[in-house]
Amino acid sequence: MTIMSSGDQFTPQDPTTSQTASEDLPGHTLEHPGRESDMPVAPDFGESSYRGSGRLEGRRALITGGDSGIGRAVALAFAREGADVVISYLPEEEDDAQETARVVRDAGRRCVLAPGDVRDETYCGELVERTVAELGGLDVLVSNAAYQMAIEGIADLSTEQLVRTFTTNVFAAFWLCKAALPHLQPGASIIVTTSIQAYQPSPSLLDYASTKGALLNFVKGLSQELAPQGIRVNTVAPGPIWTPLIPATMPAEEVEGFGAQTPIGRAGQPAELAPAYVFLASQESSYVTGERIGVTGGMPTP
Repeated sequence: MTIMSSGDQFTPQDPTTSQTASEDLPGHTLEHPGRESDMPVAPDFGESSYRGSGRLEGRRALITGGDSGIGRAVALAFAREGADVVISYLPEEEDDAQETARVVRDAGRRCVLAPGDVRDETYCGELVERTVAELGGLDVLVSNAAYQMAIEGIADLSTEQLVRTFTTNVFAAFWLCKAALPHLQPGASIIVTTSIQAYQPSPSLLDYASTKGALLNFVKGLSQELAPQGIRVNTVAPGPIWTPLIPATMPAEEVEGFGAQTPIGRAGQPAELAPAYVFLASQESSYVTGERIGVTGGMPTP
Protein backbone atom coordinates (compact mmCIF):
# COMPACT_ATOMS: atom_id res chain seq x y z
CA MET A 1 0.00 0.00 0.00
CA THR A 2 1.24 3.47 -0.87
CA ILE A 3 0.41 6.47 1.29
CA MET A 4 -0.87 9.43 -0.68
CA SER A 5 -1.84 12.83 0.61
CA SER A 6 -5.34 14.02 -0.21
CA GLY A 7 -4.14 17.48 -1.31
CA ASP A 8 -0.97 19.41 -2.04
CA GLN A 9 1.41 21.37 0.17
CA PHE A 10 -0.71 24.52 -0.26
CA THR A 11 -4.10 23.04 0.66
CA PRO A 12 -5.11 23.37 4.35
CA GLN A 13 -5.60 19.95 5.93
CA ASP A 14 -6.00 18.60 9.45
CA PRO A 15 -2.48 17.37 10.30
CA THR A 16 -3.85 14.71 12.63
CA THR A 17 -5.81 12.97 9.88
CA SER A 18 -4.18 13.98 6.58
CA GLN A 19 -1.85 10.97 6.54
CA THR A 20 -1.99 7.32 7.53
CA ALA A 21 -2.43 6.88 11.28
CA SER A 22 0.39 5.30 13.26
CA GLU A 23 -1.85 2.40 14.31
CA ASP A 24 -2.03 1.42 10.65
CA LEU A 25 1.76 1.04 10.37
CA PRO A 26 2.48 -2.69 10.71
CA GLY A 27 5.17 -4.15 12.93
CA HIS A 28 7.78 -5.65 10.61
CA THR A 29 11.48 -5.56 9.84
CA LEU A 30 13.50 -5.20 6.66
CA GLU A 31 17.02 -6.27 5.87
CA HIS A 32 19.35 -3.29 6.21
CA PRO A 33 19.64 -0.81 4.52
CA GLY A 34 15.97 -1.27 3.69
CA ARG A 35 14.27 -0.76 0.36
CA GLU A 36 11.20 1.41 0.00
CA SER A 37 9.80 -1.02 -2.55
CA ASP A 38 9.71 -3.75 0.13
CA MET A 39 7.64 -1.76 2.65
CA PRO A 40 4.05 -2.99 3.10
CA VAL A 41 3.03 0.62 3.69
CA ALA A 42 5.18 2.77 1.42
CA PRO A 43 5.95 6.33 2.52
CA ASP A 44 4.40 9.37 0.88
CA PHE A 45 7.25 11.18 -0.85
CA GLY A 46 5.03 13.70 -2.59
CA GLU A 47 4.60 12.24 -6.07
CA SER A 48 0.85 12.86 -6.04
CA SER A 49 0.92 16.04 -3.98
CA TYR A 50 4.01 18.22 -4.30
CA ARG A 51 3.38 21.20 -6.57
CA GLY A 52 6.36 23.24 -7.70
CA SER A 53 6.45 26.96 -8.41
CA GLY A 54 9.91 27.61 -9.85
CA ARG A 55 11.59 28.45 -6.53
CA LEU A 56 14.82 26.62 -7.46
CA GLU A 57 14.88 27.27 -11.19
CA GLY A 58 18.30 26.49 -12.63
CA ARG A 59 19.82 25.32 -9.35
CA ARG A 60 22.12 22.31 -9.16
CA ALA A 61 21.84 20.10 -6.11
CA LEU A 62 23.68 17.15 -4.59
CA ILE A 63 21.61 14.99 -2.22
CA THR A 64 23.14 12.12 -0.26
CA GLY A 65 20.82 9.32 0.75
CA GLY A 66 18.67 10.38 -2.18
CA ASP A 67 17.32 6.98 -3.17
CA SER A 68 14.38 6.80 -0.75
CA GLY A 69 12.70 8.33 2.27
CA ILE A 70 13.55 11.94 3.01
CA GLY A 71 16.17 12.10 0.28
CA ARG A 72 13.72 10.98 -2.40
CA ALA A 73 11.11 13.50 -1.26
CA VAL A 74 13.71 16.29 -1.37
CA ALA A 75 14.91 15.23 -4.82
CA LEU A 76 11.35 15.25 -6.17
CA ALA A 77 10.54 18.62 -4.61
CA PHE A 78 13.77 20.18 -5.87
CA ALA A 79 13.07 18.88 -9.38
CA ARG A 80 9.53 20.21 -9.41
CA GLU A 81 10.93 23.55 -8.26
CA GLY A 82 13.30 23.59 -11.25
CA ALA A 83 16.56 22.06 -9.99
CA ASP A 84 18.73 19.34 -11.48
CA VAL A 85 20.00 16.81 -8.95
CA VAL A 86 22.69 14.25 -8.28
CA ILE A 87 21.68 11.57 -5.79
CA SER A 88 24.10 9.48 -3.77
CA TYR A 89 23.11 6.08 -2.35
CA LEU A 90 24.48 2.65 -1.49
CA PRO A 91 24.83 0.30 -4.49
CA GLU A 92 22.38 -2.16 -2.94
CA GLU A 93 19.71 0.55 -3.09
CA GLU A 94 19.81 0.77 -6.88
CA ASP A 95 16.16 -0.15 -7.39
CA ASP A 96 14.99 2.66 -5.12
CA ALA A 97 17.40 5.09 -6.76
CA GLN A 98 15.99 4.29 -10.18
CA GLU A 99 12.51 5.17 -8.91
CA THR A 100 13.79 8.50 -7.60
CA ALA A 101 15.42 9.15 -10.96
CA ARG A 102 12.12 8.39 -12.70
CA VAL A 103 10.12 10.96 -10.76
CA VAL A 104 12.84 13.60 -11.13
CA ARG A 105 13.02 13.05 -14.88
CA ASP A 106 9.23 13.03 -15.13
CA ALA A 107 9.46 16.56 -13.71
CA GLY A 108 11.64 17.50 -16.69
CA ARG A 109 14.90 17.76 -14.75
CA ARG A 110 18.20 15.88 -14.83
CA CYS A 111 18.94 13.19 -12.27
CA VAL A 112 22.46 11.78 -12.09
CA LEU A 113 22.83 8.51 -10.18
CA ALA A 114 26.02 8.19 -8.11
CA PRO A 115 26.18 4.93 -6.12
CA GLY A 116 28.81 4.63 -3.41
CA ASP A 117 29.47 4.81 0.31
CA VAL A 118 29.93 8.18 2.02
CA ARG A 119 32.16 6.48 4.60
CA ASP A 120 34.86 6.73 1.94
CA GLU A 121 36.44 10.20 1.93
CA THR A 122 37.66 9.72 -1.63
CA TYR A 123 34.13 8.93 -2.79
CA CYS A 124 32.81 12.08 -1.09
CA GLY A 125 35.30 14.20 -3.01
CA GLU A 126 34.57 12.42 -6.27
CA LEU A 127 30.84 12.88 -5.68
CA VAL A 128 31.22 16.64 -5.51
CA GLU A 129 33.50 16.71 -8.57
CA ARG A 130 31.05 14.58 -10.55
CA THR A 131 28.20 16.92 -9.63
CA VAL A 132 30.16 19.92 -10.87
CA ALA A 133 31.21 18.12 -14.04
CA GLU A 134 27.77 16.75 -14.97
CA LEU A 135 25.55 19.62 -13.85
CA GLY A 136 27.98 22.46 -14.53
CA GLY A 137 28.26 23.55 -10.90
CA LEU A 138 26.91 23.09 -7.41
CA ASP A 139 24.42 25.40 -5.67
CA VAL A 140 22.82 23.24 -2.98
CA LEU A 141 24.42 20.47 -0.92
CA VAL A 142 22.06 18.29 1.13
CA SER A 143 23.99 16.05 3.53
CA ASN A 144 21.25 13.60 4.37
CA ALA A 145 22.66 10.05 4.33
CA ALA A 146 22.66 8.45 7.77
CA TYR A 147 23.16 5.17 9.56
CA GLN A 148 21.36 4.00 12.69
CA MET A 149 20.86 0.63 14.35
CA ALA A 150 18.95 0.09 17.55
CA ILE A 151 20.80 -1.45 20.51
CA GLU A 152 19.80 -2.80 23.92
CA GLY A 153 22.17 -0.40 25.68
CA ILE A 154 25.71 0.89 25.68
CA ALA A 155 27.04 -2.52 26.76
CA ASP A 156 25.83 -3.88 23.43
CA LEU A 157 27.27 -1.05 21.31
CA SER A 158 30.21 -2.45 19.38
CA THR A 159 33.15 -0.33 18.36
CA GLU A 160 32.43 -1.35 14.77
CA GLN A 161 28.92 0.10 14.92
CA LEU A 162 30.10 3.22 16.75
CA VAL A 163 32.70 3.93 14.07
CA ARG A 164 30.25 3.20 11.25
CA THR A 165 27.63 5.53 12.69
CA PHE A 166 30.01 8.43 13.24
CA THR A 167 31.74 7.96 9.89
CA THR A 168 28.48 7.87 7.94
CA ASN A 169 26.71 10.63 9.82
CA VAL A 170 29.45 13.04 10.91
CA PHE A 171 32.69 12.46 9.02
CA ALA A 172 30.90 12.38 5.67
CA ALA A 173 29.28 15.75 6.34
CA PHE A 174 32.71 17.28 7.03
CA TRP A 175 34.22 15.68 3.93
CA LEU A 176 31.35 16.74 1.67
CA CYS A 177 31.32 20.33 2.87
CA LYS A 178 35.09 20.59 2.58
CA ALA A 179 35.03 19.22 -0.97
CA ALA A 180 32.08 21.40 -1.98
CA LEU A 181 33.39 24.69 -0.64
CA PRO A 182 35.69 25.57 -3.58
CA HIS A 183 32.71 25.22 -5.92
CA LEU A 184 30.09 27.14 -3.93
CA GLN A 185 29.31 30.71 -4.94
CA PRO A 186 27.53 33.42 -2.93
CA GLY A 187 23.89 32.41 -2.65
CA ALA A 188 24.72 28.71 -2.26
CA SER A 189 23.12 26.66 0.49
CA ILE A 190 24.24 23.71 2.61
CA ILE A 191 21.50 21.76 4.39
CA VAL A 192 22.29 19.02 6.91
CA THR A 193 19.72 16.55 8.19
CA THR A 194 19.87 16.25 11.97
CA SER A 195 17.10 14.82 14.18
CA ILE A 196 14.87 15.22 17.21
CA GLN A 197 17.34 12.71 18.66
CA ALA A 198 19.84 15.57 19.05
CA TYR A 199 17.52 16.95 21.77
CA GLN A 200 15.62 13.91 23.00
CA PRO A 201 18.05 10.99 22.68
CA SER A 202 16.65 7.48 22.90
CA PRO A 203 18.87 5.04 24.81
CA SER A 204 18.43 2.49 22.02
CA LEU A 205 19.87 5.00 19.53
CA LEU A 206 22.65 6.35 21.72
CA ASP A 207 25.34 6.48 19.02
CA TYR A 208 22.97 7.84 16.36
CA ALA A 209 21.62 10.52 18.69
CA SER A 210 25.17 11.56 19.58
CA THR A 211 26.02 12.06 15.90
CA LYS A 212 22.97 14.25 15.40
CA GLY A 213 24.00 16.43 18.33
CA ALA A 214 27.45 16.73 16.79
CA LEU A 215 25.96 17.74 13.44
CA LEU A 216 23.86 20.43 15.05
CA ASN A 217 27.00 21.96 16.54
CA PHE A 218 28.81 21.56 13.21
CA VAL A 219 26.10 23.53 11.41
CA LYS A 220 26.23 26.35 13.92
CA GLY A 221 30.01 26.62 13.65
CA LEU A 222 30.31 26.24 9.87
CA SER A 223 27.53 28.75 9.26
CA GLN A 224 29.55 31.43 11.06
CA GLU A 225 32.63 30.69 8.97
CA LEU A 226 30.81 30.76 5.63
CA ALA A 227 28.34 33.60 6.21
CA PRO A 228 30.81 36.30 5.08
CA GLN A 229 31.20 34.37 1.81
CA GLY A 230 27.45 34.48 1.19
CA ILE A 231 27.03 30.73 1.77
CA ARG A 232 24.29 29.67 4.17
CA VAL A 233 24.37 26.53 6.34
CA ASN A 234 21.23 25.24 8.06
CA THR A 235 19.67 22.06 9.32
CA VAL A 236 16.33 20.27 9.23
CA ALA A 237 15.64 18.21 12.36
CA PRO A 238 12.98 15.57 11.67
CA GLY A 239 10.96 13.80 14.30
CA PRO A 240 9.68 10.24 13.73
CA ILE A 241 9.41 9.99 9.93
CA TRP A 242 8.15 6.90 8.12
CA THR A 243 11.07 5.78 5.91
CA PRO A 244 12.78 2.44 5.10
CA LEU A 245 15.35 3.26 7.80
CA ILE A 246 12.76 2.54 10.50
CA PRO A 247 11.89 -1.13 9.82
CA ALA A 248 15.49 -1.75 8.69
CA THR A 249 17.03 -0.64 11.99
CA MET A 250 14.43 -1.06 14.75
CA PRO A 251 12.67 -4.09 16.28
CA ALA A 252 9.22 -4.91 14.94
CA GLU A 253 7.50 -3.98 18.21
CA GLU A 254 8.86 -0.42 17.92
CA VAL A 255 7.95 -0.18 14.25
CA GLU A 256 4.30 -1.00 14.96
CA GLY A 257 2.50 2.23 15.76
CA PHE A 258 5.62 4.25 15.01
CA GLY A 259 5.18 7.97 15.73
CA ALA A 260 2.07 7.67 17.90
CA GLN A 261 3.87 9.43 20.78
CA THR A 262 3.91 12.79 18.98
CA PRO A 263 1.37 15.49 19.90
CA ILE A 264 -0.03 15.22 16.36
CA GLY A 265 -0.40 11.51 17.04
CA ARG A 266 1.21 9.93 14.02
CA ALA A 267 4.46 9.46 12.15
CA GLY A 268 5.46 12.14 9.68
CA GLN A 269 5.86 11.48 5.98
CA PRO A 270 8.88 12.43 3.83
CA ALA A 271 6.64 14.70 1.75
CA GLU A 272 6.04 16.78 4.87
CA LEU A 273 9.76 17.51 5.23
CA ALA A 274 10.53 18.45 1.64
CA PRO A 275 9.13 22.02 1.86
CA ALA A 276 11.58 22.82 4.68
CA TYR A 277 14.51 21.84 2.46
CA VAL A 278 13.10 23.84 -0.44
CA PHE A 279 12.79 26.90 1.78
CA LEU A 280 16.37 26.60 3.02
CA ALA A 281 17.68 26.05 -0.52
CA SER A 282 15.77 29.00 -1.97
CA GLN A 283 16.28 32.75 -1.97
CA GLU A 284 13.34 33.03 0.43
CA SER A 285 15.67 32.08 3.28
CA SER A 286 18.44 34.53 2.31
CA TYR A 287 18.69 35.90 5.87
CA VAL A 288 18.58 32.47 7.54
CA THR A 289 21.83 30.70 8.45
CA GLY A 290 23.00 28.61 11.38
CA GLU A 291 19.37 27.70 12.11
CA ARG A 292 17.34 24.56 12.61
CA ILE A 293 13.87 23.82 11.33
CA GLY A 294 12.23 21.17 13.46
CA VAL A 295 9.67 18.97 11.67
CA THR A 296 8.69 16.87 14.63
CA GLY A 297 4.92 16.53 14.84
CA GLY A 298 4.89 18.80 17.88
CA MET A 299 7.69 17.11 19.85
CA PRO A 300 9.45 20.06 21.52
CA THR A 301 13.03 21.04 20.76
CA PRO A 302 14.91 23.76 22.68
